[in-house]
Amino acid sequence: MSTLNNAPLPFTDDLDTSGFWKAATEGKISIRTCAACETVLHLPKLYCHKCQSWETYWRDVRPTGTLYSWTVTVQQLHPAFPTPYTVVLVELDDAKDARLIGYLEGTPELKMGMAMRASFKDVEPGVTLVQWEPDLNS
Repeated sequence: MSTLNNAPLPFTDDLDTSGFWKAATEGKISIRTCAACETVLHLPKLYCHKCQSWETYWRDVRPTGTLYSWTVTVQQLHPAFPTPYTVVLVELDDAKDARLIGYLEGTPELKMGMAMRASFKDVEPGVTLVQWEPDLNS
């Protein structure tokens, strides 16, 4: 990981995950999928663990999901993340086998199964983080 203001940043040119990061820079969420059997490959890999095919592609999905789980951190673990903050796990609406993590400042009021919507935060050229927030419009 590289850093910006001491915050860890992802490697965006990784062979397995680069399609996800490229889509994020365009304000999209893309999930690696097996071309042979349509299995969602998350965590992303170049091959399918179900049918062993090496034919995979990146499929755009809606930037929406439901809150699967969350935890509130009250002890500071890294100087870039002042406490308290909440880490959420969101199950994607269009890819139930994929769950993405997000960061929320503070301790927002959350409920299991609530609708969530992705937001995209540009942190440096070529690096966009996908974050999640409650979707108050649903």
